[in-house]
Amino acid sequence: MKLRYFAWVRERIGKAEEDLDPPASVATVADLVAWLAQQGEGYAYAFENPNVIRAAIDKSHVHADARIAGAGEVALFPPMTGG
Repeated sequence: MKLRYFAWVRERIGKAEEDLDPPASVATVADLVAWLAQQGEGYAYAFENPNVIRAAIDKSHVHADARIAGAGEVALFPPMTGG
């Protein structure tokens, strides 16, 4: 699946996107964030507070308990404010 990172998540990881194949045990957005946090220092920093991370699956906003099976794209980003 394609992962896309935005704002300070992207800055902390050091890349805007990547293609990854997480293990079968990674079933939800929350599982994905927890797994990513273990993939290196930048990931650990980006996901140190998983409760603030927002997600979209195939361009639709979802909650952390959303299942990722079959997703073509998962976007991860911090809370946004409008203006």
